[in-house]
Amino acid sequence: MKKVERINTIMRYINNRAHFTISEIMREFNISRSTAIRDIRDIEAMGMPLDAEVGRDGGYFVMKNSVLPVVRFTDNEVKALFIAFMATRNQQLPYLKSRQSIAEKLLGLISETQQDDLVLLNQILLFEGTNPHNPDILNLSDLPHPILEKLIQIIILDRYLLISIKEGKVINSYSIYLLHLYHEKGLWLIEGFDLKEEKKQIFPVDHLSDVKLYSAERRLSEQKILEKLSKQEEAINLVLELGPKAIAQYRKYHPLKVSISYTNPYLSTAVLRTFINVKSYEELTEMINWLLFLGEDIKVREVPEEILEGLNRGNRFHCVKV
Repeated sequence: MKKVERINTIMRYINNRAHFTISEIMREFNISRSTAIRDIRDIEAMGMPLDAEVGRDGGYFVMKNSVLPVVRFTDNEVKALFIAFMATRNQQLPYLKSRQSIAEKLLGLISETQQDDLVLLNQILLFEGTNPHNPDILNLSDLPHPILEKLIQIIILDRYLLISIKEGKVINSYSIYLLHLYHEKGLWLIEGFDLKEEKKQIFPVDHLSDVKLYSAERRLSEQKILEKLSKQEEAINLVLELGPKAIAQYRKYHPLKVSISYTNPYLSTAVLRTFINVKSYEELTEMINWLLFLGEDIKVREVPEEILEGLNRGNRFHCVKV
């Protein structure tokens, strides 16, 4: 950890404590006594009011009503924050109404020169998904489903949920253990373990009509859920390696239940593992058509014979196991 990063972390550490010692700082940050003393002196020089207590068990006290010194951002840090902020607009994010106050606070913390730089960046940079007719970072657009923020507040308390989903003209209820809440292809999706069917399911948040805590007295424990999921994953019967062209096709379209894991830091290769129910004609046909859509830039490690035959009948390429 660089010295600046370490000092910032130590400042936050000691600001949350009434008392601390040099020995505690040494253990917590794995630094020598001399380094810890120098860092504390640097922190005092920056304006944090510390009161030293002499003696064998002495240490430091943070004086009452003390606060951390004013936050200062470097030019690169300001640009990093702003560009990350810009990249998320028009992405149907929760708490979108807070964007204006966040932007105003960020602008209020920086110099006029830094503000001018951000104004220029805001005029020049466009990201995928940005609405060119609404490039202003302070404007609100593409508000997410109104129940999304309620969902987030609930899952912070508990991940056992009772959700109501609109399916056609009918509203069905599902008791689930929430595994992940994620955003993909412009949609917010719930990945949950169906406590009744005892299997993983995907639910679009846009179809959510209500959500509440699942209050059943007897719940399947998280450990049991993970054990059941692990056993189900052992049934994986389709394993593919994807190259850059196949990944590009995957990003254009893929079934909701199919996900990939990137195998290098450049996101140019990936592996896909999933289970295909070959007894379901609809699922089998959908998967064959989708694999043909991916193209030839795939290596098949494991595949059901029914899918292999369907791919070779597709006449686009001859598919074999490797």
